[in-house]
Amino acid sequence: MAESTQHKLSRVRPPRVQITYDVEIGDAIEKKELPYIVGMMADLSGKPAEALPPVKDRKFVEIDRDNFQDVLSSINPRVAFRVPNRLQPGSADSLNVELKFKHLDDFGPVEVLKQVPALKRLFEARSRLRDLLTKLDGNDDLDALLKSVMASTEDLAALKKQLAGPSAAPAATEPPAEPAAE
Repeated sequence: MAESTQHKLSRVRPPRVQITYDVEIGDAIEKKELPYIVGMMADLSGKPAEALPPVKDRKFVEIDRDNFQDVLSSINPRVAFRVPNRLQPGSADSLNVELKFKHLDDFGPVEVLKQVPALKRLFEARSRLRDLLTKLDGNDDLDALLKSVMASTEDLAALKKQLAGPSAAPAATEPPAEPAAE
């Protein structure tokens, strides 16, 4: 006799829910299995930029591990909120944060901070410092040059002026744009 799907699954990968019932057909009792199908209705888009269609017009979407990324990008989850500005001590301002998730990797800490302009600038500066420290490791000539520039105030002021450029100062104090209205 052929093995039922439910019993094959219990041997290969035990399901969390197994539903069987006994049916009397004549004098014989036969076991029948009920498929376990779940339909879930949820708004997983967060604060969508565009209005969603009414619930009655929405369709069920089958999700599995093969199409999860496609379903996630079609839902286009988005969240917008304000957080206290802890980047500038003593500041009473708030930062506007808008996060969009198109891929499962977008939920990672580095990908989230790349979506916040102020945090992205800090992360890029940290990456440049890490690269500089890597270049300094074992390079005595570069280390001596950097120490001489840091010791000379005129060279340091010239370097700051060169690195700042004409448009860097106003951009740092400019508040970020407001998120879209809800």
